[in-house]
Amino acid sequence: METALTQRYSRRNLGSGFLFGLGLVGFIDETVFHQLLHWHHFYDKSTSDIGLVSDGLFHAFSWFATIGGLFMFADLRRRNALLLTRWWGGLLLGGGAFQLYDGIIQHKLMRLHQIRYVDNVMAYDIVWNAAAIAMILAGIVLILQSKKYPSKGSRQHES
Repeated sequence: METALTQRYSRRNLGSGFLFGLGLVGFIDETVFHQLLHWHHFYDKSTSDIGLVSDGLFHAFSWFATIGGLFMFADLRRRNALLLTRWWGGLLLGGGAFQLYDGIIQHKLMRLHQIRYVDNVMAYDIVWNAAAIAMILAGIVLILQSKKYPSKGSRQHES
């Protein structure tokens, strides 16, 4: 049975985790695939300079999302309303949603960039999107678990 506290802050836990997950996966994508491996830029249909600017804007977006999610997380902890199982579910759902959006919308439909410019890009696409789907499914499982057992994983007051 849900308490008034878990009902009131349930969506905020989910939102905080989702925003943090979205930003975290975006941050990892930008850092690893754009900066370290040099596989692509956020926008590859122009010059390298434009690609770098697009990477900078993408990096700023992911950083703001991550920090926003952390501010919400801190507020939930301060209010003793943090439901960790639900928050982790939101994180996986947000990260997976970002990655699936990136893999389908940005890579295939908008063709802003590819994961990697190689002859057999399909292998990369399958791994990228399968990882996204796995994160989404794991997130949904945790979110459903948090509804079934709402107090499990919540922060308790230390006396």
